Amino acid sequence: MELAYYSDYAVRLVNTEEPARNKDALTSVEAVRELFGANQQAARRTTDADVTRFRSVRARLRAVFDAADGDDETLAVDLLNSLLLEFPVSPQISGHDLRDQDGRPDWHMHLADHPSNATAGYAAIAAMGLAFHLTEHGVDRLGLCEAAPCRNAYLDTSTNRSRRYCSDRCATRANVAAYRARKREEAERTGRSAETAQPSTAVTDR
Repeated sequence: MELAYYSDYAVRLVNTEEPARNKDALTSVEAVRELFGANQQAARRTTDADVTRFRSVRARLRAVFDAADGDDETLAVDLLNSLLLEFPVSPQISGHDLRDQDGRPDWHMHLADHPSNATAGYAAIAAMGLAFHLTEHGVDRLGLCEAAPCRNAYLDTSTNRSRRYCSDRCATRANVAAYRARKREEAERTGRSAETAQPSTAVTDR
């Protein structure tokens, strides 16, 4: 498993909340466990107390994306460093049961966590994954969707650093909204031009 994979942990957690829509999907132990994906062993450690703890980590991770989106690189790095210090991991070489085409172990870097609870384990992996993504690709690759009111987090992996939306759906919605806005402006300009072009009717006294 490549270390860049772990950055998705941060995105998944941040996007469980849509502040502008007042929506929060992180309301139960089951919702927390779903975030672990295939890592069911870690998910089984989750308890009711982790729901509140996960929300706290989520707010701190969103703050990293907010800082990056606001072009405050130093703040983004400082916030992420504070998470790395609080939730450490131990990088290890792992092969598990994976084999390459020659039948040899498919060695790769793995982040081994030694958490006191499920939140600590998830936070450690999410923070480290995000740190690797940031240092490899740059702070400006951490984005927040521009399709209001979405503001979901995303990781820009485009070749020209052009990504602005979290999904194709949001991109389409934003483009349609922009198109309609242009059409309204054109109609308003046409209406104003027509009014200006109309000859004035002079009223004379008899």
